[in-house]
Amino acid sequence: MSQKLKPILGWSFALLLSASLTGCSLLPAEEAALKPPLVKPAQENYRTVTVEKGTITQEIKGSGSLESTQSEIAQFKGQGGRIAKMMVTSGAQVKKGDILVQLNVDGLDIQLKEQQLAYAKAKLSFKQAKLGGDNDAIDIAKLQMDIEQLKLDRLTATFNSKQLVAEMNGQVTFVEDLKEGDFVEAYQTLVVISDPSQLRLALRVESGAEISSVDVGFPAMVTFGSEEVKGKVVQTPSSAPSTLNQQLQDRYSKTLFIEVPKVPGNATIGAFADVKIILQQRDDVLKIPRSGVRSFLGRTFVRTLEDGNKIREIDVETGIKGSTEIEITKGLEEGAIVVLQ
Repeated sequence: MSQKLKPILGWSFALLLSASLTGCSLLPAEEAALKPPLVKPAQENYRTVTVEKGTITQEIKGSGSLESTQSEIAQFKGQGGRIAKMMVTSGAQVKKGDILVQLNVDGLDIQLKEQQLAYAKAKLSFKQAKLGGDNDAIDIAKLQMDIEQLKLDRLTATFNSKQLVAEMNGQVTFVEDLKEGDFVEAYQTLVVISDPSQLRLALRVESGAEISSVDVGFPAMVTFGSEEVKGKVVQTPSSAPSTLNQQLQDRYSKTLFIEVPKVPGNATIGAFADVKIILQQRDDVLKIPRSGVRSFLGRTFVRTLEDGNKIREIDVETGIKGSTEIEITKGLEEGAIVVLQ
């Protein structure tokens, strides 16, 4: 290479290097990657309760209704028929002998009047025969009068069988929904009359385990509005009278009957009252809400919260089970923090 070209090449290389460096400086600088933000793990919130001592009660609570212990079920016993008129409505007060239901008489009323006339004539003939003094005429007139009397008695009984009458004083607590022309069978319950002066409470309990713990004589607190009175259990499923009536059997199997010595004056048949029957009660025992006790594969345990956020499972033994609380007889100490479900 000639000496003249060396300066030119050197200058060209310097120029290219400079341009290269200048070009690089014109490109945008690459931004550094952002670091991910620090996220704190979510802290789980637990519903907890502190184990404490107190009184725990196992009780049956519910709403009972007043019913009469003395009732009459009014039915046609000989034969049924078609309704002419329902004479009473539910809630009405009736007296013994009042007509409750009238069936169609189908002309029996006219036949009865005719027979009353026939008997009256026979009675008159007998009276006239006695005045005549003829013994044969007297015997014949007497026999005719007896025949007409028998006919009248039978026709009267048939006519009366078309009327259903009250056998006691009381309040109508049930009337079958019937209208004129409807047919009723013999022994069909049409009206129920109850004595409002003889009342007791009927409390239906669905839990067989609870109701089996109640015996006759157990005290009961009964609340009518703001008035609280003491009563006692007078009938349980185990003491119920035997009956072939399936409906009564089902009712007796799930009902407690409670006698209240003094019912408030404004309480009537069908009125409701709150009832509480205490089965067991203990004082100064450890207790927690029932939702704090867990069961799995025959194991009964609780979960406790320790050192702020550590969960520990502890096997426990339980005692009285109240409606919302349960007694802990073994496994926990007062002050422990129990995690609720």
